[in-house]
Amino acid sequence: MHFEFVDFANVHLAAALAVLGIPSGIFWLYFSATILLIIGLIKILKGELAEMHGLDKILPFGRLFFTIPLAVFGTEHFTNTSDIAEIVPRWMPAHVFWVYFVGIGLIAAALSITLEIQAPLAATLVGAMFFLFVVLMDIPGVIAGPGNRISWVLALRETAFSGGGLAYAGAHWRSGGRRSAPWLVTVAKFFIAIPAVFYGVEHFFHPANAPGVPLEKIIPAWIPARLAWAYLAGAVLLVAGAALVINWKAQKAATYMGIMILLLMLFVYLPLLVASPTDLEALNYFFDTLLFCGTILVLADALRERTAAR
Repeated sequence: MHFEFVDFANVHLAAALAVLGIPSGIFWLYFSATILLIIGLIKILKGELAEMHGLDKILPFGRLFFTIPLAVFGTEHFTNTSDIAEIVPRWMPAHVFWVYFVGIGLIAAALSITLEIQAPLAATLVGAMFFLFVVLMDIPGVIAGPGNRISWVLALRETAFSGGGLAYAGAHWRSGGRRSAPWLVTVAKFFIAIPAVFYGVEHFFHPANAPGVPLEKIIPAWIPARLAWAYLAGAVLLVAGAALVINWKAQKAATYMGIMILLLMLFVYLPLLVASPTDLEALNYFFDTLLFCGTILVLADALRERTAAR
């Protein structure tokens, strides 16, 4: 009887979504994002926001911007399993198993960090996971095609995402009442700063391409001031990334850079998603850039805590 009820519910859900024109695979991605958004906003608005002042009020949202995409991409491992399985290295056995395993891990980490339950451990594992992606998938791609700029963009993107997890972990590990892993924040700073400098330069060579994480997607001409956004983003990424590298006003640099990526989300990627809400590519670009924004703001918050501790 239980399986009959589940099948019945699934059929009716699929029928309802079909009427709305939303494929079930896309629906579950929005569902995951909505659940994390509600949980995260309640937690932030109940206490954390009141403790911040000025531009720092944006920093608590960095954790949320970081975890929502983790949940979305984790869900996508279950709704788009076959396509994701194709990017698992060929030498690894049981491709589908690894897709499900990573999907579960991403969803669990998103909930853990959002609710702040064993969050430093979850963030460390997320950072390690993205670093393994770099080692196992991205670096071989760079070696196979060193002249392909997209291979470099992808490798540096996963490196930056790894930095987001490490930054959060380094800022929140506690031992004897004190933060015990400041070196993780330092590693994270370079994991994020180096991609930022590279991406900043790329924006000036390829201004028509996707801003933020400069992949191969061409931004439609109907987006207002699309080239201006690219040049502005490039300048901010280049200057702020360099400031992080030399440790000059690092926390402010990360904050301004995170706000810049957030503006891209609002004025470039959100209109693209609204125009094509059931397009998986538009949805992936939106949450991919949101994850980059969250990564940078998580670093900014970690740098703020390190400064306060000193």
